[in-house]
Amino acid sequence: MKYRIVHRTEYRYERPVSACYNEARLLPREFSRQVCMSSQLSVEPAPSDYRERVDFFGNRISHFAIHQPHEQLVVTATSEIEVEAERPQLAFADDMPWESARERLYHEGSRDDLEARQYVLDSPLVVTTPALGDYARTSFGEGQSLLAAVHDLMERIHHDFTYDPGFTTISTPLSDVFEHRRGVCQDFAHLAIACLRSQGIPARYVSGYVETVPPPGQERLIGADASHAWFSVYLPERGWLDFDPTNNQMPMDRHVTVAWGRDFADVSPLKGVLFGGGEHELVVSVDVAPQAA
Repeated sequence: MKYRIVHRTEYRYERPVSACYNEARLLPREFSRQVCMSSQLSVEPAPSDYRERVDFFGNRISHFAIHQPHEQLVVTATSEIEVEAERPQLAFADDMPWESARERLYHEGSRDDLEARQYVLDSPLVVTTPALGDYARTSFGEGQSLLAAVHDLMERIHHDFTYDPGFTTISTPLSDVFEHRRGVCQDFAHLAIACLRSQGIPARYVSGYVETVPPPGQERLIGADASHAWFSVYLPERGWLDFDPTNNQMPMDRHVTVAWGRDFADVSPLKGVLFGGGEHELVVSVDVAPQAA
């Protein structure tokens, strides 16, 4: 499936900003199932300094600085992406027990296994707790296959938690999400990751987009799509597999990956430091438009 994605972020400041320094993760990465045919970042006003690099996790980062007074900042990422629909058929019964997968991670250790170990540790926004471990253990029964256990955890989070855009912010503790059973895609991804790490299973945070389908008879609303988040779990000999608890599905060709890391703090779309400005208004729009093959 091919997509043209336009992600526009606009800041409107109460007073002029004299200078700002920013870091953006808005240009999609490439991997086995995704090809980035083109991508570019537009910044208004024009930056006095702009450069790109790849971070520790392989994500594409854009650094830019503006050294002139401005009352508005507009950052627009435009990308052409192709995502493959097919993935290997996965038979839950043929998958290794989750205990065996965990044991292999620590006692055999292929190069991929060793790299995956970092995703078992707590991270700034994902801290394991006894309560989260207890919640996870319902899915991780003795001898249960790893794939089936993760799939069951995804389904439980989808059914046990309510999607509520007004309940959390980026600073809301995961403990509050768990206690009140409410949150958004970012919270559900963090929750699943904490549950998996509590069982010694590597899990990482994935940011990106998902194509939305309008109700029958209605046209797509340009700019109505939004950034999305899900999680990925490591299966020895198979690699990383994605799970979307918000939509209760394993992502296929309607999900576009931008970046991945230990949690949201590693993949924040846009962050920086500014001087001046006072209060500000933030407007974000995302358009994920399918393209003809």
